[in-house]
Amino acid sequence: MTVGTFIPDDLDRRIMAHLRVDGRASLSKLADALGVARGTVQNRLDRLLQSGTLLGFTVRMREDYTDNSVRAMMMIEVVGKSTTQVIQRLKGFPEIRALHTTNGNWDLVADIRAANLSDFDRVLREVRMIDGVSNSETSLLLSTV
Repeated sequence: MTVGTFIPDDLDRRIMAHLRVDGRASLSKLADALGVARGTVQNRLDRLLQSGTLLGFTVRMREDYTDNSVRAMMMIEVVGKSTTQVIQRLKGFPEIRALHTTNGNWDLVADIRAANLSDFDRVLREVRMIDGVSNSETSLLLSTV
């Protein structure tokens, strides 16, 4: 089963919404919160995972937990039709936590987290050297409000 052939229904979306808040919620806790049987939740989770709709479960941390790291958003302009190649190269950077396509003046937006300013500087230089990257603008994220 692939994502293209599976369309989550209302219950599936409610399960995913609960998991966004608490990815460690037990099947029993989810079943109680949703008013369905535990087996129903298990079957739905199995189907969501098998279809690729859910890729797994993860830990969420407070934004300020690693306050000694450097965070930034980098807007990237790509030349011509090299977007696919640029994306593949950017996915190889462990410091790039998320990569988004966008509209407007920029083609891509990269969420960057580096351990320190030296690593951050290296990432900026390496991204700017990728064939197909024609321009970039980076803003450091100073605090979360």
